[in-house]
Parts: sequence; C-alpha cells; structure tokens
Amino acid sequence: MNAGETHFDCSIPTYLVRTMDRSKLIDRKHQVIAQIQQARREMEPLRMRADRRSKRRVRAIEERLEKLMAEEYRLRIEIDQAR
Repeated sequence: MNAGETHFDCSIPTYLVRTMDRSKLIDRKHQVIAQIQQARREMEPLRMRADRRSKRRVRAIEERLEKLMAEEYRLRIEIDQAR
C-alpha cells in the first residue's frame, strides 16, 4: 500500500465506505472552519496596531486564511461528490 492510500476491509459494503469517507471529510471541514474562526479572532486586534511586527503578522495570518478557505472550499466539493 502506498502512502496516502486508505485500506478498507473488503467485507464492508461500498456505500458504507463512501459514508465513512464523507464523515472524515465533514470532520476535517469542521476543523478547518474552527481554524478560520481562530485566525480571524487573532487578526482583529492586530489590524488596529500600526507597528511593523503587527503588519507582518496580519499578512501571515491572511496567507494562512487564504489556504484554509481554499481547503474548506475543496472539502465542500469533495463532500458533495461523496454523496
């Protein structure tokens, strides 16, 4: 088995495997949403500051937010396709 592959017991019906996969995708989506909310909370007070360090931190958080939002979007699509 290669890295990243998932091995499922052949005795499990295919529709249950899809449901398990969908469940994992949904769990990950909830984790990503929580991370997005945390990043936004972290960024808010930094936006009010004018110092360079805060501005650098805001840029770093914005980059992280972009990646997280892209992942959430991808997860939404994968969840819809897993139906």
